[in-house]
Formats: sequence, structure tokens, C-alpha cells
Amino acid sequence: MSTSSTQSKRINGRFNSLQSNGNSSRDGSGPRKRVVTHNDAYLYALRVAYLTYLLQPRARRLQHTPAPQPSIQRSSTSTSINDLMKDFSLLRDSKSTRFPHGFMSELEKRLTGVLMGRERKPEYNDATIKRTFAAFFNAFTEQSFKRRMEKDRRVEDLVLIFFSNATKELQKGRAPGDDAWKLMADRHLALFVRLISLVLKDHDWARDRPELAGRLATLESKLLAHDQDLSSTPTRNGALSGTTIEVVVPLSYEVKDMPLVQVVARIFGLTNTQVQSDINKHKPVWTEKVALQDLKSYQTYLNLDSRRTLRSDDFDLDEAYDTWRKCEAQDLSQMMLAIIQSNPELAKSTPGTSLPQFQRQMSSPDPADSTSTEALLRMSGRPGRLSYVIEQPVDMTTMSSGCQSPETSNGDETAFTFIPPEPRTFYRFIAAEAFMHDQNNNALQASEAIADTPAVKLFSKQSIELLNEIGIRWRIPPVSRVMLLLDAVREKFIDQEITLDTLDAFFNFIREQPSEAKKNQNFVNPLASDRTRWLLADTALYQQILSSLHEALMRDLYNIMQQCYEPKPPSIGPIMYVLEHHIYEDPSFFKSPEELDAFAGALYEGLQQKAHATYRSYLEQHVPQDQQSWEIFHVIELGKAVTALTKKIEKRYKKNPEVMGVNPHTALVETILPLYAEDARDIVTRILELAHAKAEEVSIEDGFQLYGELADIRRVHGEVLPKVPFPFSIEATLADFVWRWIRTTEDAIIGWVDQAIKQDQFRVRTDNAQQIPTEEQRHSVSVMDIFTSFNQAIDRVVQLNWDDDLQYAKFMTALAKTVGAGIARYCDVVEQRFSKEMDRLSPEQELAASQTKQEKWLQLAKDTWNNKEKIEPFQFFPESFVKLNNIDFAAQQLDKLEHEVNVDACAAVIQSHAPPIAQRQKKITNYVFTIKIVEAEDLKACDMNGSSDPYVVLGDEYQKRLAKTRIVYRNLNPRWDESVDITTQGPLNIIATVWDWDAMGDHDCVGRASLKLDPSHFGDFMPREYWLDLDSQGRILLRVSMEGERDDIQFYFGKAFRTLKRTERDMTRSITDKLSAYIHHCLSRRTLRSLTSKGITMSTVSNYFNRNRPQQLTTQAPSEVEVANALKRLFAYFDDNFAIMNQTLTSTAMVMVMTRLWKEVLVTIEALLVPPLSDKPSQQRQLNQQELDVVFKWLQYLFDFFHAVDEETREANGVPLDVLRSPKYFDITTLNFFYFEPTDALIRTSERMASATAARQQSQRNRLSAPASLASPAFGGAAGLVGLPSTRRSKSIMLSRNLGTMKKAKEEKWKEAQADPNDDMILRILRMRPEAERYLKDRSRQKERLAAAAAAEMIVRQSLMAGGGRMMGNLPRR
Repeated sequence: MSTSSTQSKRINGRFNSLQSNGNSSRDGSGPRKRVVTHNDAYLYALRVAYLTYLLQPRARRLQHTPAPQPSIQRSSTSTSINDLMKDFSLLRDSKSTRFPHGFMSELEKRLTGVLMGRERKPEYNDATIKRTFAAFFNAFTEQSFKRRMEKDRRVEDLVLIFFSNATKELQKGRAPGDDAWKLMADRHLALFVRLISLVLKDHDWARDRPELAGRLATLESKLLAHDQDLSSTPTRNGALSGTTIEVVVPLSYEVKDMPLVQVVARIFGLTNTQVQSDINKHKPVWTEKVALQDLKSYQTYLNLDSRRTLRSDDFDLDEAYDTWRKCEAQDLSQMMLAIIQSNPELAKSTPGTSLPQFQRQMSSPDPADSTSTEALLRMSGRPGRLSYVIEQPVDMTTMSSGCQSPETSNGDETAFTFIPPEPRTFYRFIAAEAFMHDQNNNALQASEAIADTPAVKLFSKQSIELLNEIGIRWRIPPVSRVMLLLDAVREKFIDQEITLDTLDAFFNFIREQPSEAKKNQNFVNPLASDRTRWLLADTALYQQILSSLHEALMRDLYNIMQQCYEPKPPSIGPIMYVLEHHIYEDPSFFKSPEELDAFAGALYEGLQQKAHATYRSYLEQHVPQDQQSWEIFHVIELGKAVTALTKKIEKRYKKNPEVMGVNPHTALVETILPLYAEDARDIVTRILELAHAKAEEVSIEDGFQLYGELADIRRVHGEVLPKVPFPFSIEATLADFVWRWIRTTEDAIIGWVDQAIKQDQFRVRTDNAQQIPTEEQRHSVSVMDIFTSFNQAIDRVVQLNWDDDLQYAKFMTALAKTVGAGIARYCDVVEQRFSKEMDRLSPEQELAASQTKQEKWLQLAKDTWNNKEKIEPFQFFPESFVKLNNIDFAAQQLDKLEHEVNVDACAAVIQSHAPPIAQRQKKITNYVFTIKIVEAEDLKACDMNGSSDPYVVLGDEYQKRLAKTRIVYRNLNPRWDESVDITTQGPLNIIATVWDWDAMGDHDCVGRASLKLDPSHFGDFMPREYWLDLDSQGRILLRVSMEGERDDIQFYFGKAFRTLKRTERDMTRSITDKLSAYIHHCLSRRTLRSLTSKGITMSTVSNYFNRNRPQQLTTQAPSEVEVANALKRLFAYFDDNFAIMNQTLTSTAMVMVMTRLWKEVLVTIEALLVPPLSDKPSQQRQLNQQELDVVFKWLQYLFDFFHAVDEETREANGVPLDVLRSPKYFDITTLNFFYFEPTDALIRTSERMASATAARQQSQRNRLSAPASLASPAFGGAAGLVGLPSTRRSKSIMLSRNLGTMKKAKEEKWKEAQADPNDDMILRILRMRPEAERYLKDRSRQKERLAAAAAAEMIVRQSLMAGGGRMMGNLPRR
């Protein structure tokens, strides 16, 4: 328990015990309380006001009378001045009597002001005084005198010098017997001493030198022994005509001269005439003598501890009573002396040995007394003292009371004339009357508004002065006066006669420290003083005041809070401020927690009822009564109204969310949100039922808006009521609106793409044709438009902030599928337009097409005879490059979209909610086959030059065209490395047809092969390689892999990325194909022979017949310059084309084209060195050492060209090194080690590498544990000849779901190629060795057996893991 509570209970206990014992005080603690009448209160107030008039200082007026010649009392001037300075001489060496440093300069300034007439004091304005001061100033300004004074700083030297100069000056012109000047010299010296004191006070030096200030004051009083005023009349300055004296003005006894009497008349509503009549009637009784007799009687009662004064029983502590009694005796002495001073005749009639004597020291009064008086004076604005206060305390102990014994008057209620029987009751009545009079007085000015305190009207200064006089005359303690005033204010507030601001202002005034008192460290306000020294009656009254005010304020607070949900409710700030600062913070207030909790409960219940009524008004306002007219709009508007109200209340009570332990926002939400949620659910359900019955659909936008409103309300509901579930699932109710939006988007996506392409001219977005486009300007508007559409469709769902993660992930999955369809459409249309531009005929080809067949044969024969090979640069369109830029930009935007959608998180959510694999009943219905057309061998020659220009067309059994590869010119062993995705729901037969492209006439069919794509044969989802024999001659290699098309967001993004990348790769290859013919021409064996041979020799002819044997050098090796010059035309061709591309292609696309060209260069050089991999011997001749050196020099020159290092900055501007140093580049560089090795050594090396590779593969299979979902009961198709099947799915759609995964997969592939060398290059060298034919066939059968065994082992392992040893009958879901 706190100290204040303990103290309060202790005081209350004693107070109650005193009441129960019947020990009543004079202040009305008895069983009967006097009823104060208006007339009685008026008469007692009038007595005090009239007595104040009688005791006020008498007014004086000047009266001129002839003055006799003054006689000089001193025998001689010199002797007198020496006597006067005796006090200073006795303290000659004391530092406290010396002037401070800097005093002389300040005194000189003051003297100058006197002489110049600038001195503010009127007594210094006389001409004679200025003459005397001027005489002194001349001596004062002498340097020798100033130095002496600055050194000694003695006051007696300064006074003596002034007196000497004043005497000389005043003697001038006087008769020898005229001594009047001597008294004038004393006066002038007194003025000089006063000027010194003023200088000390103005600079705050008097506080540091109290002894010096006291001696100067004593000297001044001695000099004025024969005078009282230094500035009055000319006689004081030497005139002999007469003198002016002050006489006391007699009292008029008229009301017009009695300010406090007039105040009483105004308070009680009487005229001055009526009051004058009452004064005249009681004037013989209401005298100073009677007032003195009252004080004597009161003093006697006080000494006898009578009930007519306060007793020790009225205090909680005896120490407090003793302190009060001591101060009371001193105050009585002062009041008696004030009466005697006002009427000295009373002293003659007062028994006693002598008059009261002044005391030099007295104990400090009670701080609470002085503070309460200061507070009342501040409210009145009265700056002066009270009427009875004198400057020094007096000793009244020598005065006897001279009154009758108290026992003779105990039963007389009118023992006093000026003090009523019950002073507290009368004082409170008068205070209430004065307060209401001042409140109703329009002429009374309000106080100034300060900070948060508004301007209010309290008591007038006249009323406060009257109340102070009454409290003093009736001997009411200052704290009691404040309590009685506060009780009067309380009563008026409860009766609603004053405002809350007035009550607050009154509390502030009685608590606030006055500005002049803040400097006093001992100052405390009455409510902050030691309350153990209060009267028990004051303590009890204060507790009753606080309790009564608390009840009234709580009622007002409850009524105001009932309006808190209205648009502009009254503010609770003033009430809460008064409660917190004036009630709860006060230690005298006590309220049990149970009572406060009961109020909080009632307030909370009232707020809930008010919230319920408010919601019902909203419901009637926004929702019609007729159900047939209900719309989603009504629910939305009702939700907006509810949300706006909750937000408004939350904002309104943000700083102070709780009021008396009750949160209005919580009360509102707990009531209104469940009501709205239930009504919204029922209304929406009814609206949807009616729409379904009418075969109508509710607007999607209305559904989205409704979801937003309901989600906001649910959020607020969750914040305020975290443990209470929302009444219904919003997502389950409104999910159909989102699915409708997705279906609408899916239906419109193709139209968006077609419209964007139709309006696009595929040009760079520059302001003029001459401007060089930036990277951001090199793609056209169509790709921007389609991704704007994609983002808008996705953002519309994202902005809903859907609160069901599983549903949101499914929404994103469906949108990903839609976006993938749009991207596939864009790629298809753009690639068709691109192919059309790239496959157009050149002007020469158009001319040749118009020739007759005979003209064509003649031209061909002519070109053959002249050894002319038509290699003409292709004229690229800028629009074609812009299309490639668009595909690259689309990949970047799709990657950005993939990160924004957070694809991996969506997939993880769906996976976490998916049932176990064993419980998944649905089978895969769609399968995606990825067919890569790798290469062909030994094709039939369809052209007259013994070659063909092959390309492949894939079709199904219904002759539907599925894909078409690029054209590889003049090659019977072409390599395409192009892929295509085919989606099927079951087995599908595909037909691969190889065609020979002809510029003139129809294209020739080279051969056909077919393959059945059966999903049951690819249950392990591992890639297969098939060598398919053509029906004419040669064979073609197809690499086939399969994966189930899943309803998976990663799958859809991966499919879209792969579509973009394949389109980008095909378009890049189409561009590079236009340049590859010249690459083949420049890097051909014909060019190599022309460089290494110097004409036809016998060895050349011999080599024609022995082309499969390694040849010895028979000619001189070409020089470095010759080797480099052989590539000049190729480099120039590259530079010309790169310059054209660089004007349109982006830097990324440019590097991509150059990278593809580098691959074409590597393929061309590889074809120079070795034939393709096969199990059959090749007719290609092996190069000799000289030719091999030239090829590798070409490779190095081309490497440096594509890397494009700046000679000055050494910065690479071309293809990065990691791209140039690809696995194929390393394979070519390793040929140097095996190229001229004997056949037996190569076979042994191949066998060793094959054994190491097989062991490594077996070790990896033993460590790997395939997931159960990869199980399959069957394996179909023969294993290929190029490597063993990998344990992971190569080029899977899931590994292509964004640019990051694609880059990572590519890096892993390169690392595997470098870390897993094989013997493929050795086998390709052995194809040029006829003696290795048998080994090639054995090695091919070995690789086929190993591949079949590895695949079968993988199938068994996966089957065991998936089904616990059982073979699964259905394909697993991915």
C-alpha cells in the first residue's frame, strides 16, 4: 500500500473516531449544522468590509504652514560628522564595508546622470542639489583621488569628501550668522548616501555586502533625524518663507469611499443606499475597539484551549497543532497592533504595562498558509499586501486580554461581533455567492489562455480581496479557505452552473506556483504541502470533494462515450484531463478497484449496445428490404461503411486506445464485425443463388471489390480478436470469381498476342532514323505490350492479397499456363515471320528462277569450268534482328515475372498439400516428347556436284507437319542439333523425311524413317538415342526424351522458357546459317590444299589414289602470313556482317550470334580433322602434319578474332573466354595428341578409356538412389552409340523454368563433359583407319550392351523403390 493511502486512512480513522466520540470543533462538526441565511451572511461580510475601511492607512494631504527658524541641535558640524562616521571607523579594516571593484565607474555614471537631468528619482532634480553635486564631481574626477579610492575603497573617505565640498558650496553667499545651510548640508549628504545605496542595489552588490548596505542605511536615517522627506518642498532646499506639512484626511464613512463594502453590495444584490443605511445603523457597534475586543477574546479562548478556537483534536498531529498555534499568536499580535496603529487612542485604554514591541526576528510561518494566500492573491490579481499586515512582527505578550472568562460565555453564540458562530459555513456561503456573481458578471474579463488551458473566468480581484479579509478576520486557516472555495466550486459544477473548463482552471490556480514564488526554494503549493498538518475537517472535506467530483465526471464521461461512434462526438479530453491530473493523481483520492471495474463493465456494455444500434442503422441505409433487389454493390457499400467506421474509431483513439480500461475500438469490432460477416455471408449466398436461378453471372469486378472489403474487415477482426475465428471462409465463397477471371484471361490471351503483333512494325524505338538506338530501344513494342498484358492479368490476382496459400498457388499455376500459351503463340508467329524473311530469295536467285532449264544447266557448267562457287552475302532486314531482340527481351521479362510470382514457393505450397503418391489416382494424360534431330550419315547425293543441301521435316502418321530443321548446305553428313516438343496423349508414329533443298525447281526427297513414340517405353523418363536407317541410303540420329505434362507452375514456366530459348536458338541459327556457307568455303579442304600445295605434282596424284594413308610433306610449309591471309576474306566477311548486326542487335543477342558462329567454326574445323562418329569406316582422308598445323593456326586466329581483345585497353569485347573454351574446343585441341598415333596404340587407349568410363558409371549407379516417382515397368528402344544414358534427365523442362536454372544446367553439363573424358574422338580417328573396321563394330556392340544394361538396372531400381518390390502398373505422376 502506498504512503498516501496509508496516510489517508490514518487521517480518516482519526477523524471518524473524533466524530464518534462527540468531540466537535467550532467549525461545525457537531450534530447540528447551522442554516446560513442570505441576510446573516450579508451582515457578517459587511462587518468585515467596513472594518477594513476603518483600519486602512489614512490618506494624507499637503498643507502649507509658516515654519519657524530651525534651530541647530549639533554644536559643530565637524564634531557631528565625526560622530556619524563612527560606525564606519570601527569597521575600518572589514572587507564587507568596502566598495566592490568597478563601483567608482558606475557611481561616476550616476553622478553624470544627476548633473545632466537624466536621474529618475525626483529628489535629485533641484538646482541647489545639482550645484552641490557638481562641486563634488570636480573633486571626484581628479585622477589622484580616483586612484586612492580605487586602492582603499573606503566609504568614509567618499562621504567626507562630499560633505566637505557640499559645506563649501552651501556657505557661499550666506551671512556670517546664518546657520540654515548646515541642515541643508545634512540633507544633501543623505541624498548622496542614498545614491550610493541605489548604485549598490542596481548592480546586485548589496546582497554580497550586507554590512555595508546596513551601515549606509543607518547613516542615511541619522542624517534625516530632523527631516522626513528629501524631495518635498523648497524649504527643504533652503527657502525661509515657510513649510509644507502632511495632515491626515478624516474618514467620510460613505460607501463610495469603501471599495470592499461596494463589493459586498454587488455580491448580495443590494444598492449602495441600502448598504449605507446598514452601516449607519451599526456604526456605533462595529468599531475598532470592538474588533480589538474580539481579538482579545479569541486570544483568551486560544490560551484556554476553548472550543471557540481550533483545538489539538482538530489536527492529526500535535506538532501541527503547536505550529498553527504559534503562528496564530503572531498573527493576532500583528492584527492588534494594526488596530492600535489605526486608532492610537485604543492604546491608552488597553490594560498592560506597555505597547507591543517590534521583534527583529520571528520564526517562519507555515508554508501552506503563505502559499494559500498567494494563490488567492493570484486569482484576484491584487499585487499589494492585506490590510492588516505590517512590515515587522510585534510582541504582544505584555498585553492582557482584558476580556471576560470564557466560562461565562460558552453558551453565547454571539461571543464575537465580527466573527460568526460557524465561520466555515458562513465563509463557504459567501464564497459561493461571490463565485456565482463573478461568473455572471459580463464585465469580468477572462484569464488569458495558456498552453492547453482555455480562457476562463474565476473570481474577480475584488471578490478575492474580500474573501481574504473575511478569512483573516474570522481566523480561518488558509488551507481551509481553499477547501471551502473548492467545495463551493464543486457544488456549482455538479449543479451544472459552471463548465468543466472553469473547474479545471480553479484546480490549476490553487495548484500552480506563482512566478514570484518560484524563486523561493521553500515555496510549496497548498495541495502539495504536508497534509498531515491539515485540519481533519479539511482532509475529510477534500476527500468528499474529490469523491463527489469523481462520480459526476464519471457520469459525464459515460454519457459522452455513448456518442463516441457518431460523426462528431464531444471530446473526452477535458474530462480525462481533470480525472487524471486533479483526481487520480491526488493522494487523498481513493477508489476501490472493484468500483472502477464495475464502471468499466457498464461502459463496455453500453458501447456494445451503441455499436449494435449503429450497425443496424447502416444496414437499413445500404441494404434494401427486398431480397430480389440485392446486389453485391450493397454488401460492398455496407462493408465500406463498417470499415470506415472502424478505421475512424481506431484513428480517433490511436493515442489513447483505452478509456477507463475500455477500448471503444474493441467494443465496436467485437459487436459490429461478426454481425456484418454473418449478414454478408447470407446476402452473398442469396445473391449467387438468385443469379444461378436466372442463369446470370455476377460481375467479376464486384466479386473482387467484395473480397477486398471482406478481407479488410477480417484483418481488423483478427487484430482485435485474435482468438475468435472469422464466421466464414471468404476464399471458399468467392474463389469462383478468380477462376472466372483466369478463364477470361485464357480465352483472351491469344487475341492480345495477335493484336500486339499486328500493330507492331518491328523497328527500333528511336525518334529518328539517324539516331543510334540504346539497349532499351532495340526491341519493339509488341513484346512490351504482351508482357504488360501478362503482368496486368497476374497483378489483378496478386492485388487481391488472397489469404489462402493453396488457392493462390493454384491461381498462379493456371495463370502460368495461360502466360505460357501466350508466349508460345508469340514465338510461333514471330518465328514464322522471321523464317519468311530469312528464306526469301536473293535477286540472283530470283533471276535464276526465271531462267529456262537449259539456261540453268549452261550456267552451272560455266561456273563449274571456271571453278566458281557462288558465295554471296545475305542482306539482313533490321526487322529480323528486332524480332530476335524481342525474344531475348521476352526471356528477361519472363525471368523477372518468375521471381515476382515466386514460382518455387507456389510449387512448395502445392506439394505440401498434395496427397501421398500411393493415394494419387489420377493418371498422366498428356506427355511431352522432346525430339532432338542430331545428325545424319551417308546421305544420298542429289546435286550434280555430288553433294546435297539436306534439311529434315518431322510429321505424324496423318501427314501433319510437326517441325522443320534448317538447311545444311553441301553436306552428306549434316549435323542439325535442333529440338522440338511434341505433346501427345498416347502412342504416336512420327516420320522423319530428309529433303534436299534446291534453289531451282522442286526439292528432292533424300530418304525417310519412322519411329513410334510410346509413353510406356519412356516410363523411366530417361533420354533415348535412335539411329534410324533411311529407306534410300544412310541413316539419321534422333535423341528422344519424355516427361509428363503436369499441372505444375514450375513446369509451365519451364516450358515457356524452353519455348523462348528454342525460338531464340533457331532464329540465331538461321542467321548464322546465312554465314555458314562462307565459313565452309573458307575453311574447306580445297582451301587447305591450295595453301599447302604449290601446283600439281606426282605426290599429289599419288595422294589421290592413296588418300587414306598418312602422307609425307612434299612441299614447303606455308608461312604465317600465308596462313593468316587465307582467313582475311572470312574476317572481312564477318566484320561486314557484324557491323550490320551491331546497329540493331542488342549486346546480348550479338554475343549470342557470335557464340553460335563460333560453334559453327568449331564444327567446320572438326569436320576437317575427323569424320562423324559411326561404327562404319569413313572415306575421309586423314590430314598430314602440315595441314594439321595450318588447321590449328586457323583455330587460334579465329579464337583471337571472336574474343576481340582491344590492343590498347586489353579488354575483351567479343565472346567470353568461358564460352570460347567449350567442351568441343577442348575435344579438338586434344586431337593433336592422338592424331598420328598408330592404330594399335589408339585401340589400346580406347579400350583403357572405355573400361575406366564403365567403372566410373557403375560406381555412380551404386551411389545414386533414384526417387520413387521415376519407376517404370518397361524399357523400349535400342541404346545409341554416343555415350551411356545419364542418370538425370538431360534438358528437362523443370531445369528450364528460369534463366538461373538454365544457366546452372549448362554449367553442370560443361563440367561433366570436362570431368568425364571419353574415347569418342579416338573412335572418329579410327574411322579413317581401314584396319580398325572390326574394332569399331565390336566397340559399337559393347556400348549398346552397356547402355541396355544400365537402363534396365535403373528401371529395376526405380521399380523397387517406388513399389517395395512390386512392378507398378501405371505411370507415376510427376
